[in-house]
Amino acid sequence: MSMILEVAILNVKPGRSELFEADFKTAGQYIAAIDGYIRHTLKKCAEIENQYILLVEWVSIEAHEVGFRQSPQYLKWKSLLHDYYDPFPQVLHYEDVL
Repeated sequence: MSMILEVAILNVKPGRSELFEADFKTAGQYIAAIDGYIRHTLKKCAEIENQYILLVEWVSIEAHEVGFRQSPQYLKWKSLLHDYYDPFPQVLHYEDVL
């Protein structure tokens, strides 16, 4: 069974990147506590100011969509991070081909 890669491009409101990065470090504990979570990384775009990409590895889409999004940890994640985004990110899931 292959893992699922969650991909979200995060556009952070101007002037809020430093605070976003600090809050994201805190938020990492919430996602990492979920069954089916493997690991995550946050990368900052070198060309587009205030843009990040979030990559999260899950054992399944359900681990993310149900296990995380229907958990108390998600409510903490949401309250800490969702106000930073404009527009709100599209989140997609990818699976291995090769």
